[in-house]
Amino acid sequence: MLKGFFHVPKAVNEPVKTYAPNSPEKKAVKDAYTKMWNETIEVPLYIGSEEIRTGNTKNMTAPHDHQHVVGKYHLAEKQHVEKAIANALEAKHAWADMAWEQRAAIFLKAAELIAGPYRARINAATMIAQSKTIFQAEIDAACELIDFLRFNVEYMTQIYNDQPNSPSDMWNRLEYRPLEGFVYAVTPFNFTAIAANLPASAAMMGNVVLWKPSDSQVFSAKIIIDVFKEAGVPDGVINVVFGDAAMISDVVFNHADFAGIHFTGSTHVFKDIWGHIGQNIHKYKTYPRIVGETGGKDFVLAHPSANVKQVATGIVRGAFEFQGQKCSAASRGYIPQSLWPAVKDQLIADVKSFKMGSPEDFTNFITAVIHEGSFDKLASYIDQAKKDADAEIIVGGNYDKSKGWFIEPTIIVTTNPKYKTMETELFGPVMTIYVYEDAKWADTLKLVDQTSEYALTGAVFSQDRYAIEEATVALKNAAGNFYINDKPTGAVVGQQPFGGARASGTNDKAGSALNLLRWVSPRTIKETFVTPTDYRYPFLAEK
Repeated sequence: MLKGFFHVPKAVNEPVKTYAPNSPEKKAVKDAYTKMWNETIEVPLYIGSEEIRTGNTKNMTAPHDHQHVVGKYHLAEKQHVEKAIANALEAKHAWADMAWEQRAAIFLKAAELIAGPYRARINAATMIAQSKTIFQAEIDAACELIDFLRFNVEYMTQIYNDQPNSPSDMWNRLEYRPLEGFVYAVTPFNFTAIAANLPASAAMMGNVVLWKPSDSQVFSAKIIIDVFKEAGVPDGVINVVFGDAAMISDVVFNHADFAGIHFTGSTHVFKDIWGHIGQNIHKYKTYPRIVGETGGKDFVLAHPSANVKQVATGIVRGAFEFQGQKCSAASRGYIPQSLWPAVKDQLIADVKSFKMGSPEDFTNFITAVIHEGSFDKLASYIDQAKKDADAEIIVGGNYDKSKGWFIEPTIIVTTNPKYKTMETELFGPVMTIYVYEDAKWADTLKLVDQTSEYALTGAVFSQDRYAIEEATVALKNAAGNFYINDKPTGAVVGQQPFGGARASGTNDKAGSALNLLRWVSPRTIKETFVTPTDYRYPFLAEK
Protein backbone atom coordinates (compact mmCIF):
# COMPACT_ATOMS: atom_id res chain seq x y z
CA MET A 1 0.00 0.00 0.00
CA LEU A 2 1.21 3.48 -0.84
CA LYS A 3 2.41 5.68 2.01
CA GLY A 4 1.81 9.40 2.28
CA PHE A 5 -0.67 12.06 3.31
CA PHE A 6 -2.14 12.68 -0.12
CA HIS A 7 -3.83 15.90 -1.25
CA VAL A 8 -6.48 15.70 -3.96
CA PRO A 9 -6.81 18.39 -6.65
CA LYS A 10 -8.63 21.44 -5.31
CA ALA A 11 -12.31 21.21 -6.24
CA VAL A 12 -13.60 24.04 -8.42
CA ASN A 13 -17.02 24.45 -10.01
CA GLU A 14 -17.14 23.42 -13.64
CA PRO A 15 -17.70 26.46 -15.90
CA VAL A 16 -21.03 26.46 -17.73
CA LYS A 17 -20.58 26.57 -21.49
CA THR A 18 -22.69 29.09 -23.41
CA TYR A 19 -23.65 27.10 -26.53
CA ALA A 20 -23.74 30.36 -28.42
CA PRO A 21 -24.21 30.32 -32.20
CA ASN A 22 -21.17 28.93 -34.05
CA SER A 23 -19.54 27.72 -30.81
CA PRO A 24 -17.74 24.36 -30.91
CA GLU A 25 -19.81 23.02 -28.00
CA LYS A 26 -23.05 23.79 -29.86
CA LYS A 27 -21.91 21.86 -32.92
CA ALA A 28 -20.71 18.95 -30.75
CA VAL A 29 -23.97 18.57 -28.86
CA LYS A 30 -26.11 18.97 -31.99
CA ASP A 31 -24.08 16.27 -33.74
CA ALA A 32 -24.40 14.00 -30.69
CA TYR A 33 -28.15 14.65 -30.48
CA THR A 34 -28.68 13.80 -34.15
CA LYS A 35 -26.61 10.62 -33.92
CA MET A 36 -28.33 9.39 -30.74
CA TRP A 37 -31.79 10.36 -32.03
CA ASN A 38 -31.31 8.20 -35.13
CA GLU A 39 -29.92 5.18 -33.27
CA THR A 40 -31.76 2.64 -31.16
CA ILE A 41 -29.85 1.32 -28.17
CA GLU A 42 -30.40 -1.66 -25.90
CA VAL A 43 -29.70 -1.30 -22.17
CA PRO A 44 -29.12 -4.51 -20.20
CA LEU A 45 -28.96 -5.06 -16.45
CA TYR A 46 -25.45 -4.57 -15.05
CA ILE A 47 -24.75 -7.20 -12.40
CA GLY A 48 -21.15 -7.85 -11.43
CA SER A 49 -19.22 -8.35 -14.66
CA GLU A 50 -22.33 -9.42 -16.57
CA GLU A 51 -24.63 -7.54 -18.90
CA ILE A 52 -27.91 -9.41 -18.58
CA ARG A 53 -30.64 -9.29 -21.21
CA THR A 54 -33.82 -10.76 -19.81
CA GLY A 55 -35.87 -10.48 -22.99
CA ASN A 56 -38.59 -8.62 -21.12
CA THR A 57 -38.13 -5.07 -22.37
CA LYS A 58 -39.69 -1.61 -22.46
CA ASN A 59 -39.20 1.09 -25.05
CA MET A 60 -37.50 4.39 -24.35
CA THR A 61 -39.13 7.38 -26.04
CA ALA A 62 -38.62 11.15 -25.99
CA PRO A 63 -41.22 13.21 -24.08
CA HIS A 64 -41.31 15.81 -26.85
CA ASP A 65 -41.94 13.11 -29.49
CA HIS A 66 -43.49 10.18 -27.66
CA GLN A 67 -43.84 7.98 -30.75
CA HIS A 68 -40.11 8.11 -31.47
CA VAL A 69 -38.30 5.11 -29.96
CA VAL A 70 -34.64 5.65 -29.08
CA GLY A 71 -34.07 2.26 -27.52
CA LYS A 72 -35.22 -0.40 -25.13
CA TYR A 73 -34.15 -1.58 -21.71
CA HIS A 74 -34.41 -4.95 -19.98
CA LEU A 75 -36.49 -5.51 -16.87
CA ALA A 76 -35.22 -7.43 -13.88
CA GLU A 77 -36.97 -10.32 -12.17
CA LYS A 78 -36.61 -11.20 -8.51
CA GLN A 79 -33.71 -13.57 -9.20
CA HIS A 80 -31.75 -10.76 -10.85
CA VAL A 81 -32.17 -8.45 -7.87
CA GLU A 82 -31.01 -11.21 -5.54
CA LYS A 83 -28.03 -11.86 -7.81
CA ALA A 84 -27.16 -8.16 -7.89
CA ILE A 85 -27.15 -7.99 -4.09
CA ALA A 86 -24.98 -11.10 -3.87
CA ASN A 87 -22.53 -9.63 -6.38
CA ALA A 88 -22.38 -6.38 -4.44
CA LEU A 89 -21.66 -8.14 -1.17
CA GLU A 90 -18.94 -10.20 -2.85
CA ALA A 91 -17.34 -7.08 -4.34
CA LYS A 92 -17.49 -5.32 -0.99
CA HIS A 93 -14.46 -7.09 0.47
CA ALA A 94 -11.96 -5.70 -2.03
CA TRP A 95 -13.71 -2.35 -2.50
CA ALA A 96 -13.94 -1.52 1.21
CA ASP A 97 -10.27 -2.45 1.65
CA MET A 98 -9.08 -0.37 -1.30
CA ALA A 99 -7.00 2.65 -0.29
CA TRP A 100 -9.08 5.82 -0.29
CA GLU A 101 -6.85 7.57 -2.81
CA GLN A 102 -7.52 4.81 -5.34
CA ARG A 103 -11.27 5.28 -4.94
CA ALA A 104 -10.79 9.04 -5.22
CA ALA A 105 -8.85 8.64 -8.47
CA ILE A 106 -11.70 6.68 -10.06
CA PHE A 107 -14.29 9.37 -9.42
CA LEU A 108 -11.95 12.22 -10.31
CA LYS A 109 -11.37 10.48 -13.62
CA ALA A 110 -15.15 10.16 -14.07
CA ALA A 111 -15.46 13.93 -13.60
CA GLU A 112 -12.84 14.61 -16.27
CA LEU A 113 -14.45 12.16 -18.70
CA ILE A 114 -17.74 14.07 -18.37
CA ALA A 115 -16.00 17.43 -18.67
CA GLY A 116 -14.29 16.25 -21.87
CA PRO A 117 -15.13 13.33 -24.16
CA TYR A 118 -18.55 12.51 -22.70
CA ARG A 119 -19.89 16.04 -22.32
CA ALA A 120 -21.80 16.28 -25.59
CA ARG A 121 -23.14 12.73 -25.26
CA ILE A 122 -24.44 13.05 -21.69
CA ASN A 123 -26.02 16.43 -22.48
CA ALA A 124 -27.63 15.14 -25.68
CA ALA A 125 -28.93 12.05 -23.89
CA THR A 126 -30.48 14.25 -21.20
CA MET A 127 -32.08 16.46 -23.83
CA ILE A 128 -33.61 13.41 -25.50
CA ALA A 129 -34.58 11.40 -22.42
CA GLN A 130 -35.83 14.22 -20.19
CA SER A 131 -36.64 16.97 -22.73
CA LYS A 132 -34.23 19.47 -21.23
CA THR A 133 -33.05 22.49 -23.14
CA ILE A 134 -29.31 22.54 -23.76
CA PHE A 135 -28.79 25.03 -20.93
CA GLN A 136 -30.74 22.91 -18.45
CA ALA A 137 -28.85 19.81 -19.62
CA GLU A 138 -25.49 21.58 -19.33
CA ILE A 139 -26.03 22.83 -15.77
CA ASP A 140 -27.31 19.38 -14.74
CA ALA A 141 -25.78 16.46 -16.62
CA ALA A 142 -22.42 18.11 -17.19
CA CYS A 143 -21.65 20.80 -14.61
CA GLU A 144 -23.53 19.63 -11.52
CA LEU A 145 -22.43 16.03 -11.98
CA ILE A 146 -18.80 17.06 -12.43
CA ASP A 147 -19.11 19.23 -9.32
CA PHE A 148 -20.61 16.38 -7.27
CA LEU A 149 -17.71 14.11 -8.17
CA ARG A 150 -14.95 16.65 -7.59
CA PHE A 151 -16.32 18.20 -4.40
CA ASN A 152 -17.30 14.86 -2.88
CA VAL A 153 -13.72 13.67 -3.26
CA GLU A 154 -12.58 16.80 -1.43
CA TYR A 155 -15.25 16.33 1.26
CA MET A 156 -14.13 12.73 1.68
CA THR A 157 -10.61 13.86 2.49
CA GLN A 158 -11.96 16.46 4.94
CA ILE A 159 -13.95 13.77 6.72
CA TYR A 160 -10.98 11.42 6.95
CA ASN A 161 -8.87 14.31 8.21
CA ASP A 162 -11.26 15.05 11.10
CA GLN A 163 -9.55 13.30 14.02
CA PRO A 164 -9.89 13.46 17.82
CA ASN A 165 -7.35 14.99 20.19
CA SER A 166 -4.64 12.80 21.69
CA PRO A 167 -2.58 13.47 24.85
CA SER A 168 1.02 12.34 24.86
CA ASP A 169 0.41 8.93 26.47
CA MET A 170 -2.16 7.69 23.96
CA TRP A 171 -3.19 7.94 20.35
CA ASN A 172 -6.89 8.44 19.55
CA ARG A 173 -8.00 7.78 16.00
CA LEU A 174 -11.25 7.74 14.04
CA GLU A 175 -11.59 5.22 11.25
CA TYR A 176 -14.42 5.98 8.82
CA ARG A 177 -15.64 2.55 7.79
CA PRO A 178 -18.18 1.94 5.01
CA LEU A 179 -21.54 0.65 6.19
CA GLU A 180 -21.80 -3.06 6.95
CA GLY A 181 -23.91 -4.32 4.06
CA PHE A 182 -25.09 -2.71 0.81
CA VAL A 183 -26.74 0.61 -0.07
CA TYR A 184 -29.87 0.90 -2.22
CA ALA A 185 -29.92 3.96 -4.52
CA VAL A 186 -33.27 4.98 -6.00
CA THR A 187 -32.96 7.90 -8.38
CA PRO A 188 -35.42 10.27 -10.14
CA PHE A 189 -35.95 11.21 -13.79
CA ASN A 190 -35.42 14.92 -13.47
CA PHE A 191 -31.68 15.29 -12.81
CA THR A 192 -29.00 13.21 -14.48
CA ALA A 193 -26.57 14.54 -11.86
CA ILE A 194 -28.71 13.22 -9.00
CA ALA A 195 -29.05 9.88 -10.77
CA ALA A 196 -25.27 9.55 -10.78
CA ASN A 197 -24.55 11.13 -7.41
CA LEU A 198 -26.79 8.93 -5.28
CA PRO A 199 -24.92 5.69 -6.05
CA ALA A 200 -21.54 7.40 -6.51
CA SER A 201 -21.45 9.25 -3.18
CA ALA A 202 -22.11 6.04 -1.24
CA ALA A 203 -19.61 4.07 -3.36
CA MET A 204 -16.95 6.74 -2.94
CA MET A 205 -16.98 6.10 0.82
CA GLY A 206 -16.29 2.39 0.26
CA ASN A 207 -19.84 1.08 0.03
CA VAL A 208 -21.33 -1.22 -2.59
CA VAL A 209 -24.58 -0.21 -4.23
CA LEU A 210 -27.69 -1.56 -5.90
CA TRP A 211 -28.89 1.23 -8.19
CA LYS A 212 -32.46 1.47 -9.53
CA PRO A 213 -32.77 4.43 -11.94
CA SER A 214 -36.12 5.92 -12.92
CA ASP A 215 -37.75 4.22 -15.90
CA SER A 216 -37.95 7.66 -17.53
CA GLN A 217 -34.20 8.27 -17.26
CA VAL A 218 -32.66 4.98 -18.42
CA PHE A 219 -31.44 6.50 -21.70
CA SER A 220 -29.16 9.03 -19.99
CA ALA A 221 -28.41 6.62 -17.12
CA LYS A 222 -26.69 4.44 -19.73
CA ILE A 223 -24.13 7.22 -20.30
CA ILE A 224 -23.46 7.38 -16.56
CA ILE A 225 -22.85 3.63 -16.54
CA ASP A 226 -20.44 3.96 -19.48
CA VAL A 227 -18.55 6.75 -17.68
CA PHE A 228 -18.24 4.79 -14.44
CA LYS A 229 -16.98 1.74 -16.32
CA GLU A 230 -14.37 3.71 -18.25
CA ALA A 231 -13.31 5.52 -15.07
CA GLY A 232 -12.57 2.16 -13.45
CA VAL A 233 -15.39 1.47 -10.99
CA PRO A 234 -14.84 -2.26 -10.36
CA ASP A 235 -17.46 -4.82 -11.34
CA GLY A 236 -20.04 -5.38 -8.62
CA VAL A 237 -19.48 -2.06 -6.81
CA ILE A 238 -22.48 -0.40 -8.49
CA ASN A 239 -24.99 -2.93 -9.82
CA VAL A 240 -27.80 -1.56 -11.97
CA VAL A 241 -31.30 -3.02 -12.29
CA PHE A 242 -34.45 -1.73 -13.98
CA GLY A 243 -38.04 -2.74 -13.55
CA ASP A 244 -40.86 -2.95 -11.06
CA ALA A 245 -39.93 -0.69 -8.15
CA ALA A 246 -42.17 -2.49 -5.65
CA MET A 247 -40.67 -5.88 -6.46
CA ILE A 248 -37.08 -4.64 -6.37
CA SER A 249 -37.66 -2.79 -3.10
CA ASP A 250 -39.36 -5.81 -1.54
CA VAL A 251 -36.26 -7.94 -2.19
CA VAL A 252 -33.99 -5.20 -0.84
CA PHE A 253 -35.96 -4.48 2.32
CA ASN A 254 -36.18 -8.15 3.23
CA HIS A 255 -32.42 -8.68 3.02
CA ALA A 256 -30.45 -8.90 6.26
CA ASP A 257 -27.52 -6.98 4.75
CA PHE A 258 -29.56 -3.93 3.72
CA ALA A 259 -27.59 -1.04 5.24
CA GLY A 260 -29.10 2.12 3.83
CA ILE A 261 -31.12 3.84 1.14
CA HIS A 262 -30.19 6.94 -0.85
CA PHE A 263 -33.42 8.21 -2.37
CA THR A 264 -34.78 11.10 -4.39
CA GLY A 265 -38.42 10.99 -5.43
CA SER A 266 -41.95 11.47 -4.17
CA THR A 267 -42.84 12.08 -0.54
CA HIS A 268 -45.52 9.38 -0.60
CA VAL A 269 -43.10 6.73 -1.88
CA PHE A 270 -40.43 7.73 0.63
CA LYS A 271 -42.86 7.48 3.53
CA ASP A 272 -43.90 4.03 2.33
CA ILE A 273 -40.22 3.03 2.16
CA TRP A 274 -39.66 4.27 5.70
CA GLY A 275 -42.63 2.19 6.83
CA HIS A 276 -41.36 -0.97 5.13
CA ILE A 277 -37.94 -0.53 6.70
CA GLY A 278 -39.55 -0.08 10.11
CA GLN A 279 -41.63 -3.22 9.69
CA ASN A 280 -38.52 -5.21 8.80
CA ILE A 281 -36.16 -3.67 11.35
CA HIS A 282 -35.64 -6.93 13.23
CA LYS A 283 -34.31 -8.59 10.06
CA TYR A 284 -31.31 -6.29 9.63
CA LYS A 285 -27.78 -6.68 10.94
CA THR A 286 -27.61 -2.94 11.54
CA TYR A 287 -29.93 0.06 11.68
CA PRO A 288 -30.23 1.19 8.04
CA ARG A 289 -29.39 4.75 7.07
CA ILE A 290 -32.43 6.41 5.52
CA VAL A 291 -31.51 9.41 3.38
CA GLY A 292 -34.09 11.04 1.14
CA GLU A 293 -34.89 14.24 -0.72
CA THR A 294 -38.54 14.33 -1.70
CA GLY A 295 -41.18 16.88 -2.69
CA GLY A 296 -41.54 20.61 -2.52
CA LYS A 297 -44.15 23.33 -2.74
CA ASP A 298 -41.67 26.10 -3.14
CA PHE A 299 -42.55 29.74 -2.69
CA VAL A 300 -41.68 33.19 -3.98
CA LEU A 301 -42.60 35.95 -1.54
CA ALA A 302 -42.37 39.60 -2.52
CA HIS A 303 -42.27 42.43 0.00
CA PRO A 304 -43.79 45.81 -1.04
CA SER A 305 -40.25 47.16 -1.37
CA ALA A 306 -39.27 44.52 -3.96
CA ASN A 307 -38.12 45.30 -7.49
CA VAL A 308 -40.88 44.34 -9.95
CA LYS A 309 -38.64 43.01 -12.73
CA GLN A 310 -36.59 40.98 -10.26
CA VAL A 311 -39.73 39.40 -8.83
CA ALA A 312 -41.16 38.59 -12.27
CA THR A 313 -37.88 37.11 -13.49
CA GLY A 314 -37.53 35.05 -10.31
CA ILE A 315 -41.01 33.62 -10.82
CA VAL A 316 -40.62 32.96 -14.53
CA ARG A 317 -37.26 31.25 -14.23
CA GLY A 318 -38.04 29.57 -10.94
CA ALA A 319 -41.40 28.18 -12.05
CA PHE A 320 -40.90 27.36 -15.72
CA GLU A 321 -37.31 26.30 -16.41
CA PHE A 322 -37.37 22.58 -17.20
CA GLN A 323 -41.16 22.83 -17.24
CA GLY A 324 -41.27 23.20 -13.45
CA GLN A 325 -40.04 19.62 -12.98
CA LYS A 326 -37.53 20.46 -10.28
CA CYS A 327 -38.06 19.64 -6.62
CA SER A 328 -37.04 23.26 -6.03
CA ALA A 329 -39.29 24.83 -8.68
CA ALA A 330 -41.40 27.80 -7.61
CA SER A 331 -45.08 26.86 -7.62
CA ARG A 332 -46.73 29.32 -5.21
CA GLY A 333 -46.27 33.07 -5.03
CA TYR A 334 -47.29 35.87 -2.67
CA ILE A 335 -47.33 39.34 -4.21
CA PRO A 336 -48.41 42.59 -2.48
CA GLN A 337 -51.31 44.49 -3.99
CA SER A 338 -49.19 47.57 -4.63
CA LEU A 339 -46.84 45.63 -6.91
CA TRP A 340 -49.30 43.23 -8.46
CA PRO A 341 -50.43 45.24 -11.54
CA ALA A 342 -46.85 45.75 -12.69
CA VAL A 343 -45.74 42.20 -11.77
CA LYS A 344 -48.79 40.77 -13.57
CA ASP A 345 -48.06 42.69 -16.77
CA GLN A 346 -44.42 41.56 -16.74
CA LEU A 347 -45.33 37.92 -16.08
CA ILE A 348 -47.85 37.82 -18.91
CA ALA A 349 -45.43 39.46 -21.31
CA ASP A 350 -42.61 37.08 -20.36
CA VAL A 351 -44.71 33.90 -20.60
CA LYS A 352 -46.20 34.95 -23.94
CA SER A 353 -42.68 35.42 -25.28
CA PHE A 354 -41.73 31.77 -24.58
CA LYS A 355 -41.12 29.43 -27.48
CA MET A 356 -42.13 25.82 -26.86
CA GLY A 357 -41.06 22.68 -28.71
CA SER A 358 -38.21 20.20 -29.09
CA PRO A 359 -34.96 20.88 -27.20
CA GLU A 360 -33.15 20.27 -30.47
CA ASP A 361 -34.22 23.82 -31.38
CA PHE A 362 -32.05 25.94 -29.10
CA THR A 363 -34.47 28.88 -29.30
CA ASN A 364 -37.12 26.96 -27.32
CA PHE A 365 -37.38 27.87 -23.63
CA ILE A 366 -40.10 25.29 -22.86
CA THR A 367 -40.26 21.65 -23.90
CA ALA A 368 -42.42 18.69 -22.81
CA VAL A 369 -43.23 17.19 -19.42
CA ILE A 370 -41.87 13.75 -18.73
CA HIS A 371 -44.76 11.37 -19.51
CA GLU A 372 -48.49 10.99 -20.07
CA GLY A 373 -49.28 10.49 -16.39
CA SER A 374 -47.74 13.85 -15.57
CA PHE A 375 -49.46 15.47 -18.54
CA ASP A 376 -52.89 14.20 -17.53
CA LYS A 377 -52.45 15.26 -13.91
CA LEU A 378 -51.42 18.79 -14.85
CA ALA A 379 -54.20 19.12 -17.43
CA SER A 380 -56.78 18.12 -14.81
CA TYR A 381 -55.65 20.87 -12.41
CA ILE A 382 -55.67 23.44 -15.19
CA ASP A 383 -59.18 22.39 -16.22
CA GLN A 384 -60.38 22.64 -12.62
CA ALA A 385 -58.92 26.13 -12.25
CA LYS A 386 -60.91 27.21 -15.30
CA LYS A 387 -64.11 26.17 -13.47
CA ASP A 388 -63.38 27.44 -9.94
CA ALA A 389 -64.77 30.80 -8.85
CA ASP A 390 -61.74 31.51 -6.64
CA ALA A 391 -59.18 30.95 -9.40
CA GLU A 392 -58.31 32.74 -12.65
CA ILE A 393 -55.81 31.74 -15.30
CA ILE A 394 -54.10 34.94 -16.44
CA VAL A 395 -51.77 33.34 -18.99
CA GLY A 396 -51.35 29.88 -20.46
CA GLY A 397 -53.88 27.16 -19.71
CA ASN A 398 -53.56 25.16 -22.93
CA TYR A 399 -52.04 21.73 -23.54
CA ASP A 400 -51.49 19.27 -26.38
CA LYS A 401 -50.28 15.66 -26.35
CA SER A 402 -50.68 14.78 -30.02
CA LYS A 403 -46.91 14.71 -30.60
CA GLY A 404 -45.31 15.33 -27.20
CA TRP A 405 -46.44 15.93 -23.63
CA PHE A 406 -46.70 19.70 -23.98
CA ILE A 407 -48.25 21.76 -21.18
CA GLU A 408 -48.35 25.50 -21.76
CA PRO A 409 -46.73 27.44 -18.87
CA THR A 410 -49.71 28.53 -16.79
CA ILE A 411 -50.19 31.15 -14.09
CA ILE A 412 -53.23 30.90 -11.83
CA VAL A 413 -54.26 33.78 -9.57
CA THR A 414 -56.37 32.79 -6.59
CA THR A 415 -58.30 34.71 -3.95
CA ASN A 416 -58.00 31.69 -1.64
CA PRO A 417 -54.54 31.35 -0.06
CA LYS A 418 -55.30 27.67 0.63
CA TYR A 419 -56.46 26.93 -2.90
CA LYS A 420 -55.60 23.41 -4.07
CA THR A 421 -52.70 24.41 -6.29
CA MET A 422 -51.23 26.56 -3.49
CA GLU A 423 -50.83 23.41 -1.38
CA THR A 424 -50.41 20.44 -3.74
CA GLU A 425 -47.15 19.60 -5.46
CA LEU A 426 -47.90 19.42 -9.21
CA PHE A 427 -44.37 19.04 -10.62
CA GLY A 428 -45.03 20.94 -13.80
CA PRO A 429 -45.23 24.41 -15.36
CA VAL A 430 -48.12 25.69 -13.23
CA MET A 431 -47.62 28.65 -10.90
CA THR A 432 -50.31 29.89 -8.49
CA ILE A 433 -50.23 33.40 -7.04
CA TYR A 434 -52.06 34.92 -4.09
CA VAL A 435 -52.20 38.73 -3.88
CA TYR A 436 -52.03 39.99 -0.31
CA GLU A 437 -52.71 43.39 1.26
CA ASP A 438 -49.49 45.31 1.83
CA ALA A 439 -50.33 45.88 5.48
CA LYS A 440 -50.58 42.13 6.06
CA TRP A 441 -46.90 41.34 5.51
CA ALA A 442 -46.49 39.73 8.95
CA ASP A 443 -49.66 37.65 8.49
CA THR A 444 -48.45 36.57 5.07
CA LEU A 445 -45.20 35.27 6.57
CA LYS A 446 -47.29 33.01 8.80
CA LEU A 447 -49.36 31.98 5.81
CA VAL A 448 -46.28 31.01 3.80
CA ASP A 449 -44.96 28.96 6.70
CA GLN A 450 -48.21 27.14 7.44
CA THR A 451 -49.69 26.52 3.98
CA SER A 452 -47.54 23.62 2.81
CA GLU A 453 -46.37 20.35 4.36
CA TYR A 454 -43.10 20.79 2.48
CA ALA A 455 -39.99 22.75 3.38
CA LEU A 456 -37.53 22.49 0.52
CA THR A 457 -36.86 25.90 -1.07
CA GLY A 458 -38.25 29.40 -0.93
CA ALA A 459 -37.35 32.92 -1.97
CA VAL A 460 -38.00 36.39 -0.58
CA PHE A 461 -37.62 39.56 -2.65
CA SER A 462 -37.16 42.84 -0.81
CA GLN A 463 -35.06 46.00 -0.74
CA ASP A 464 -35.86 46.51 2.96
CA ARG A 465 -33.24 44.87 5.18
CA TYR A 466 -35.57 44.76 8.18
CA ALA A 467 -38.13 42.88 6.10
CA ILE A 468 -35.47 40.46 4.87
CA GLU A 469 -34.38 39.76 8.44
CA GLU A 470 -37.99 39.32 9.56
CA ALA A 471 -38.70 36.86 6.74
CA THR A 472 -35.47 34.95 7.33
CA VAL A 473 -36.43 34.36 10.97
CA ALA A 474 -40.15 33.75 10.42
CA LEU A 475 -39.49 31.22 7.64
CA LYS A 476 -36.55 29.44 9.25
CA ASN A 477 -38.35 26.08 9.12
CA ALA A 478 -40.18 26.65 5.83
CA ALA A 479 -37.21 26.00 3.50
CA GLY A 480 -33.96 24.08 3.75
CA ASN A 481 -32.61 26.30 0.96
CA PHE A 482 -33.67 29.92 1.41
CA TYR A 483 -32.97 32.53 -1.27
CA ILE A 484 -32.83 36.30 -0.84
CA ASN A 485 -33.53 38.29 -4.00
CA ASP A 486 -33.10 35.29 -6.26
CA LYS A 487 -35.20 32.44 -7.66
CA PRO A 488 -35.54 29.34 -5.45
CA THR A 489 -33.78 27.01 -7.89
CA GLY A 490 -30.23 26.41 -9.08
CA ALA A 491 -28.30 25.27 -5.99
CA VAL A 492 -24.62 24.87 -6.84
CA VAL A 493 -22.46 22.13 -5.34
CA GLY A 494 -19.92 23.58 -2.94
CA GLN A 495 -21.90 26.80 -2.65
CA GLN A 496 -25.47 25.96 -1.58
CA PRO A 497 -25.73 22.44 -0.06
CA PHE A 498 -29.17 21.19 -1.03
CA GLY A 499 -32.02 19.62 0.94
CA GLY A 500 -35.11 20.36 2.98
CA ALA A 501 -37.02 19.10 5.99
CA ARG A 502 -40.66 18.50 6.93
CA ALA A 503 -42.18 16.43 4.08
CA SER A 504 -39.29 17.41 1.79
CA GLY A 505 -36.83 14.89 3.16
CA THR A 506 -34.15 14.20 5.71
CA ASN A 507 -32.17 17.37 4.86
CA ASP A 508 -28.85 15.57 4.53
CA LYS A 509 -27.59 18.24 2.14
CA ALA A 510 -26.39 16.82 -1.15
CA GLY A 511 -23.28 18.62 -2.26
CA SER A 512 -21.71 18.73 1.20
CA ALA A 513 -19.75 16.59 3.63
CA LEU A 514 -22.94 16.17 5.66
CA ASN A 515 -24.30 13.79 3.05
CA LEU A 516 -21.14 11.70 2.82
CA LEU A 517 -21.12 11.26 6.59
CA ARG A 518 -24.31 9.22 6.27
CA TRP A 519 -22.40 6.56 4.31
CA VAL A 520 -19.75 5.84 6.92
CA SER A 521 -19.76 4.11 10.29
CA PRO A 522 -16.94 5.61 12.37
CA ARG A 523 -14.81 3.43 14.62
CA THR A 524 -12.87 5.00 17.50
CA ILE A 525 -9.47 3.48 18.13
CA LYS A 526 -7.63 4.27 21.37
CA GLU A 527 -4.05 3.07 21.65
CA THR A 528 -2.36 3.42 25.07
CA PHE A 529 1.43 3.61 24.97
CA VAL A 530 2.24 2.74 28.61
CA THR A 531 -0.41 0.32 29.82
CA PRO A 532 -1.27 0.20 33.57
CA THR A 533 -0.32 -2.97 35.43
CA ASP A 534 -2.11 -2.33 38.76
CA TYR A 535 -5.86 -1.81 39.12
CA ARG A 536 -5.42 0.40 42.24
CA TYR A 537 -6.07 4.14 41.86
CA PRO A 538 -4.42 6.68 44.25
CA PHE A 539 -7.76 7.44 45.95
CA LEU A 540 -7.79 3.90 47.40
CA ALA A 541 -4.77 4.58 49.63
CA GLU A 542 -5.53 5.14 53.34
CA LYS A 543 -2.76 7.72 53.78
